[in-house]
Amino acid sequence: RLSANSIGNLKEGHLSDFFKKINYKKGRATAVSATARKLAVITWNMLVKGIPYNPPTEYLFLDQKRKLKLVSRIKRNIAKFEIKPEDIGFGNTLNISN
Repeated sequence: RLSANSIGNLKEGHLSDFFKKINYKKGRATAVSATARKLAVITWNMLVKGIPYNPPTEYLFLDQKRKLKLVSRIKRNIAKFEIKPEDIGFGNTLNISN
């Protein structure tokens, strides 16, 4: 918990971003507990299971997650129905990769 509390005082870092997100939603005490648990899980996975830790670049907020899901759903539907850019009216400006 002491480590998690000090992470809350950092300005940069993905765990600091996680702490700030929880702190904004539920308060500092909950954020300290959640970050301490996250640290414990990371340490457990590294020591016991031997899984290397790959930190995320940033935590996405809910509106960003919705946009990414919407884009992936649209890409799947375009591929599923075999829609060409000319059918939509975009010409060659539409880039459908992945």
